[in-house]
Amino acid sequence: MGRALVVLALAWPRVQAQSPSVQTGLRGPAPDVHSLAVWANDGADKVTQDELRMATGAPGVLNNVWDGETIKLFAARNEVVAFNLVIEAATQRLSAVRVTFDTLSHDSGASIASRPGPTQSVFDWRQRPIELFFVRYLAVAGLSRLSYDTYDERHVPLRLRRPFTGQGSGTGLWTDRPDHDKQYPDIAVPLEVVGRFDVPAGLNQSVWVDVFVPPATPAGMFTGTLRIERSGGLPVNLPVELEVLDFALPDEASARTMAVLGYPDINLRYTGTSWPNCGSTADIISKRVRDRHFKLAHRHRISLIDSESSGCSAWTSDQPRPEWMPRLDGSLYSATSEYDGPGLGTPHDIYSIGTYGGWSWKGQGQAAMEQHTDAWETWFASNFPGTEHFLYLIDESPLYPQTEMWASWIGSNPGPGQNLASMATLPLPTAASQTPSLDVAASWLQVGVTSVWQAAADAVASDPEKRFYLYNGNRPAAGSFCLEDDGVALRVLAWAQFKKQIDRWFYWETTYYNNYQGGMGQTNVFRTAQTFGAFSSVDPVLGETGWNYSNGDGVLFYPGTDMVYPNESYGLQGPLASLRLKHWRRGIQDHQYLTLAAALDPVAVTQLVDAMVPKVLWEYGVNDINDPTWVKTDISWSVDPDVWGAARQQLANIILQ
Repeated sequence: MGRALVVLALAWPRVQAQSPSVQTGLRGPAPDVHSLAVWANDGADKVTQDELRMATGAPGVLNNVWDGETIKLFAARNEVVAFNLVIEAATQRLSAVRVTFDTLSHDSGASIASRPGPTQSVFDWRQRPIELFFVRYLAVAGLSRLSYDTYDERHVPLRLRRPFTGQGSGTGLWTDRPDHDKQYPDIAVPLEVVGRFDVPAGLNQSVWVDVFVPPATPAGMFTGTLRIERSGGLPVNLPVELEVLDFALPDEASARTMAVLGYPDINLRYTGTSWPNCGSTADIISKRVRDRHFKLAHRHRISLIDSESSGCSAWTSDQPRPEWMPRLDGSLYSATSEYDGPGLGTPHDIYSIGTYGGWSWKGQGQAAMEQHTDAWETWFASNFPGTEHFLYLIDESPLYPQTEMWASWIGSNPGPGQNLASMATLPLPTAASQTPSLDVAASWLQVGVTSVWQAAADAVASDPEKRFYLYNGNRPAAGSFCLEDDGVALRVLAWAQFKKQIDRWFYWETTYYNNYQGGMGQTNVFRTAQTFGAFSSVDPVLGETGWNYSNGDGVLFYPGTDMVYPNESYGLQGPLASLRLKHWRRGIQDHQYLTLAAALDPVAVTQLVDAMVPKVLWEYGVNDINDPTWVKTDISWSVDPDVWGAARQQLANIILQ
């Protein structure tokens, strides 16, 4: 397999829409498409709620999972594959819509099937390999300033770019951005909780579907039927085909991650108090809710870490709190804990001591550092020697001599504590020159001098004692976590992680419901897209804006119970996933495809990676070596989901050859 095959995949055309009557794909008498039209995609094409592509014959309906009649998927064993159903109400309100899909069957008699249960059973995944979600939307009223800069329109996500000339010189206003003020999909509410729903005239409604393929599933074609019912209309039946491939994804994610879970925000939303009394009912609820966050993240192949060191969450000794034991030994991710899915029984792979610099012996000198690191390292060596762990020295601090002093104290410790890794967030080249004793540098990157960053990365790769993390995501270096970024953005992030061999990708927060840094207070995350930074004005070009104004930043989970905004509450003692969490999972699973395929045909995989992400991270370079903070460039990757679907198919072909 060589370059020609790669080019063929990248040239896979997007099929333009035919007339609505041709594309209905409905079984039985075809309804009037002006009142109901349905289609599907893989979810990476973010369909804003105003779009009526099928009813109007607009392009972009046919795609790699929808041929106009059938939803077609493929997956390995132990993989979660998804699709997004789009229900359009062109001219008439659709009332009491009900969507059902719970079984895929194989000719052998095997099946992938979910069983219905009470509302709270949405957190019992043992009988729920097929999950349906009602998608909620958020209006994008301004550009996310932290995720990309605006001196080059090509840095802005495609559907929010103004017209531009030359090297990204934009013209026009906020209203010239195609998706200005549009409703973007992101909140995935389990459909059991919503039940029947209405679709207002002139809008669409998405229903997201996740299908987990259990490891014991036989290879071959599985078929089923997705049914759509509504008041006053005939039911619609859509065939679904899933080809199960004859290989399995490993339980351990090859794209290692970590994301912070903030406890006060969870406590306040679910119990009404930020710091419940130890042993109280609120404290018990909080612990149950936290465990469900860990399990939901594990279902998406993402590893969580703690951020707090006070209240009932405090460390009382130099070892993890008791609630961490089921996470570290894998029992939280077992059937006895109502878990099934990727990583069944697989232990948690990361532990952060003193996240954001919250360790308790700071300021007590070298002897205290040696005492506590000895105790921590002795505990891990005796109990979970295979769990990656580190002391989070400090976050984004320019006090490099202090960081180096702490790291050197650990490195010179004559006891077992010398084996405890030290970690801090700072640019990798700075770590190489200013903090040589530091074991793990976690870096934020938007642009960088190619030779400098590559030399620093090569030095880490050649040193078995060092590791390199990246955190968050910024364009043009890689995809970002902002709500309005292209649907493939977080998929790109995982491919960048593979290409540059980043040891772990770190996301700073997942439940940032209190925007205290922007001075905005508690956010109604079900109604407001902006979650970070300040909103101080409306700019004629940027829309709503202010200091670090950002959409979705720090929020990957939505609260299933919301006591701050009770009208939004679903009464669930556990989190709702964002679609961005699911997009990240798709990239992480791609990374597993890449890893499996590279073991069989590294040349072909290298060619494919270079074709899919020609430039990522520091490979873009900078325009001014004397001011290495900017670069004029477009992103290097395609935002067409079909291109990414074709690449995944190529990787599957390599694995199966």
